[in-house]
Amino acid sequence: MSGMLAGKVAVVTGAGGGIGRGIAMAMAMAGAKVVVNDIGATLSGQGPGAGSGPAQEVTDMIIAAGGQAVPNTDSVSTRASANGIIESAIQHFGRIDIVVNNAGNLRDRLFHKMSDEEWSQVIDVHLNGTFFVSRAAANHFREQESGAFVHMTSTSGLIGNLGQSNYSAAKLGIAALSKSIALDMQRFNVRSNCIAPFAWSRMTSSIPANTPEEKARVEKLQKMDANKIGPMAVYLASPAAQDVTGQIFGVRANEIMLFSQPRPIRSVHMSTGWTPESIAEIAAPAMRHHFMALDRSPDAIDWDPI
Repeated sequence: MSGMLAGKVAVVTGAGGGIGRGIAMAMAMAGAKVVVNDIGATLSGQGPGAGSGPAQEVTDMIIAAGGQAVPNTDSVSTRASANGIIESAIQHFGRIDIVVNNAGNLRDRLFHKMSDEEWSQVIDVHLNGTFFVSRAAANHFREQESGAFVHMTSTSGLIGNLGQSNYSAAKLGIAALSKSIALDMQRFNVRSNCIAPFAWSRMTSSIPANTPEEKARVEKLQKMDANKIGPMAVYLASPAAQDVTGQIFGVRANEIMLFSQPRPIRSVHMSTGWTPESIAEIAAPAMRHHFMALDRSPDAIDWDPI
């Protein structure tokens, strides 16, 4: 196939359904050879559905459409299995050019009720998984002096959300990791960017819809097609984005956003130094007008999908 990614080899994790499947299909349609990675587990990481089915199904769809792909069922959550994902690309296609870190899970719980296991399981897949898969590809990228990382972050981390301290921490950590990769690997012509996707998928289908507000939020999410994320991922992975790195984009239906990143917005100075009392009397009141509201993702992005 010809296209923006002709001759490129891409790994897409969590590609058995939803956003990952849309990205894998878009990569293939743009000419990339794709490693379709998915462990085939349920959203909780076990039970019915485990196996090679989803990865093989998407692989078959790509091949039927005239593309090239292979399935892979390794987990992203350990260094050894993440190495196996990248090695699959090398063995089947001879190289690796693009890594899309999309694999995810949810263990939503209010912070004061969250268990150690619920915390660790989400950190292991999202944050550790992004590190392990990226690290496995890094040496190949460095040696060939080219490569593109596309990581999935979330407004749950960038802005905030209820009952998702594990997911939010992992997703904001991914944004910081992406920036660090962009800085460290710029000298090797390697780029690293994030997408905060808004889409209805198997993962977002677990969001509660009990109250009228929750039901309204879910109705909005259901309007957002998971396949809308693919074009942005293809662009960021392509030579057309050769000077785009260290950025965070949002994709929401037909809308693309560029997210800000934390920078100082107000400063106060005391030539004699601060005391707790002078901070309370002078510094805090001077900055209070600029304090960030305790808002959530749906509060900050409160307009309907376009």
